Amino acid sequence: MRRFLLILLVAGTLVLPASGQRAVFTNPLLPSGADPWSIHKDGYYYYTHTLGNRVDLWKTKSLADLKAAERKTIFTPPFGTSYSKELWAPEIHFLRGKWYVYVAADDGKNDNHRLYVLENSSADPMTGTWEFKGKISDASDKWAIDGSVFEHQQQLYMVWSGWEGNTNGRQDIYIARLKNPWTIDGQRVKISQPEYAWERHGDLNDPNNPPHVDVNEGPQVLVHGDKLFLIYSASGCWTDYYTLGMLTASAKSNLLEAASWTKSAEPVFKPVPENQVYAPGHNSFFKSPDGKEDWILYHANPEAGQGCGGHRSPRAQKFTWKADGTPDFGTPVREGEALPIPSGR
Repeated sequence: MRRFLLILLVAGTLVLPASGQRAVFTNPLLPSGADPWSIHKDGYYYYTHTLGNRVDLWKTKSLADLKAAERKTIFTPPFGTSYSKELWAPEIHFLRGKWYVYVAADDGKNDNHRLYVLENSSADPMTGTWEFKGKISDASDKWAIDGSVFEHQQQLYMVWSGWEGNTNGRQDIYIARLKNPWTIDGQRVKISQPEYAWERHGDLNDPNNPPHVDVNEGPQVLVHGDKLFLIYSASGCWTDYYTLGMLTASAKSNLLEAASWTKSAEPVFKPVPENQVYAPGHNSFFKSPDGKEDWILYHANPEAGQGCGGHRSPRAQKFTWKADGTPDFGTPVREGEALPIPSGR
């Protein structure tokens, strides 16, 4: 039987699996990369993260081998538009037979951040043409970032982080129904706002911003059994306290009613200074190649005080499920700790 062997060079040390054991990898997956996202289709993972001025895709058989993945720039915005700058948190989805990328962008002024959609009808998103479909918004057209799409009972929904009004000060989580992958159908519904102390670390020392901003952002929906879990990032990414919270809804409930969603009183994934993991957040999820394991993909800083810059790097680790059906993400592992690669590779 052929045994797959993955070799990674980490801090000058080769990490090899013991004889007869599964190959291993170590975090981070890349030296830098905030807001990591991936999707698995037709035997490949397609990965992206925030680059600021463009959208790139990576293609690989295993996210554990992301450093060696094929990489391609699929979108560079034209100069002088409302979406030319500050491209944040891209996500790639396969919906209704086509590929879609959702990304936040502005004209250089944060107040003007909105969500935009790209479409590609090719079987492989690394080929073909990415068409700019335009802005995606509800009628209120308020500030919006971190758009994510999921399907439930044959209905598409979008969730995102937005402002209730027109000025910065608090980011909330909103949900809306989609008419199609590039059009919101109906009004947005606020389902979460920062309320607990661990969600409200947000002091700023920046003359161009308010003195404090409360943050709920980066929503990601995880379905398991008869429940939907919305995992979101809380507190400012510029703090060391950036962490993950959770909302829970019954699969039978009306997802467009705020009362359907219950917030957990404690974070579900948080910083571990003793492991030198600070500000872990803006996660996504993926299955192992054989579909038997659940994995969380997130970014974190290796030192305190590094904020929202280029020190953030993508990391992955397996998670399990508690007896009550809720996810158990454990604690963020230290950089360089050997982990078995996702099963089925």
